[in-house]
Amino acid sequence: MKHLVVPHSHDHSETIQSADESSEEGIRAAWIGLAGMMATAVAQVVIVALSGSIALLADTIHNLGHAATTIPLIVAFRMGRWRATKRYTYGFRRAEDLVGLFIGLIILASVAIIIWESVDALINPRVVTNLWWVFAAGIVGFLGNEIVAIYRIRAGRRIGSAALIAEGQHARADGLTSIAVAIGMVGVWLGYPRADPIVGFLIAIVILGILISSMRTVVRRLMDGVDEGLIDRITATVKETPGVVAVDTVRARWSGHRMSGEVAIQIDSAQTVLQGHRIAEEVEHGVLHAVPNMDSVVVHLHPAVPADQASSLHELSGHHASREAREAYRARQASH
Repeated sequence: MKHLVVPHSHDHSETIQSADESSEEGIRAAWIGLAGMMATAVAQVVIVALSGSIALLADTIHNLGHAATTIPLIVAFRMGRWRATKRYTYGFRRAEDLVGLFIGLIILASVAIIIWESVDALINPRVVTNLWWVFAAGIVGFLGNEIVAIYRIRAGRRIGSAALIAEGQHARADGLTSIAVAIGMVGVWLGYPRADPIVGFLIAIVILGILISSMRTVVRRLMDGVDEGLIDRITATVKETPGVVAVDTVRARWSGHRMSGEVAIQIDSAQTVLQGHRIAEEVEHGVLHAVPNMDSVVVHLHPAVPADQASSLHELSGHHASREAREAYRARQASH
């Protein structure tokens, strides 16, 4: 409905504005989430000092580590807005994906600390005091992290940021581990003092599962993987464009929370250069409409030719065609 009543175009300046707006929303979501997590963690630190709870200590360490990873994410969002250079011709948006790997290392380090503390507590049992305070801290941790999780996940989905969505899911898991702390206190009340460090182990396992899940998406994007069904959707959109005879190849890849694509199509060989250019523009507009996070689409035009000539034509026009392939093509054309 917005496109029906509001004038719009797909020129380069509007694409940049859209990318800047999404980056700004990501930065805002990261800062607000950081404030919420720090407030929760500070409250838990005070209660850890009063109670000596290992489960609460594990949860607090993880929350602090999670808060620390927000800063590099904000830096990555800002780097993504830098202009491309002759060395980095595609810009710096991949910094967001690299930060995802750094976040994974921080999470792994927090798991190691939690396991170490839990083992020490099992070998050298500690007396947990102020159980009601620890129980209350678990509930507060759950509520604080869940609010942060909902906000970040929604913002991440709006701008298409896998890193921000993963951070939101991470915050949600933090909330669940806080509930686990409260459960550990119930175990202590019931006469099972070792329930506290055991819950610490369970928290470490949950965090490890989160790490594996988050890194799958990050690594897939670093390897230029895209979501299931995306290429089919782009292909269908291109085929519906008037003037397109056939679709040869469709490619897309993520760069941070934005995407770029490449499409090779066939058009009627009788079309003029100007007509071909107009068809390419329509293809570009259609793809940008179909994929909200798409910033740019490079459209390659090929004349529609009989099947027996298609392989020779594509062999010649390929960006990485070898010298031998080009000479062979010229020889075949000369023999005709």
